[in-house]
Amino acid sequence: MRKSVLMNTIMVAVNILVFLLTELTGSSLDSRHLVNWGAAYTPFIEQGHEYYRLFTCMFLHFGLTHLGNNMLVLVFLGDSLEREVGKIRYLLIYLIGGIGASYISYYAEIRGGETVVSAGASGAVFAVIGALIYVVIRNRGRVENFTTRQLVFLAALTLYHGYTSAGVDNAAHLGGLLCGFALGIILYHGKKRLPS
Repeated sequence: MRKSVLMNTIMVAVNILVFLLTELTGSSLDSRHLVNWGAAYTPFIEQGHEYYRLFTCMFLHFGLTHLGNNMLVLVFLGDSLEREVGKIRYLLIYLIGGIGASYISYYAEIRGGETVVSAGASGAVFAVIGALIYVVIRNRGRVENFTTRQLVFLAALTLYHGYTSAGVDNAAHLGGLLCGFALGIILYHGKKRLPS
């Protein structure tokens, strides 16, 4: 067990476990099946008051590639963030940032009159990126192997890819990034360094 990054390891494991369960009971590429598992679907949230979907959708993925992309980024960036902010603050950033991203996506769908099935950890992943950007800024532009420029470029490139691709929940991505940055400001006050 990677003890120094316990929460991130658990989040990755939960995402993989839920994916395996959705595959064993149907297909992760079937929108109806994912809705049954708790994917975000605006009519059910708005009219049925099924607000839990803003949380459960964070652990569902449309296929192996969708899962793999999110978990790959999460392993690299989430590990670094957890080492900097600690287990509890990391978990709060992941969960609250992810729920915030889901809500912003839900609100954008209502405003735009869209009705789509939304799922994926990317809102939470973007919250991790947003918080890590703040942490790096607070640490004079570098944390471990990451610099402010690298992280901002990664976030911008990923957002650009989302806006130029079909079927991507851009509101969740941008919302997660902003929520994560705000949570970084609230929760991170610098790491206590031992005197040399």
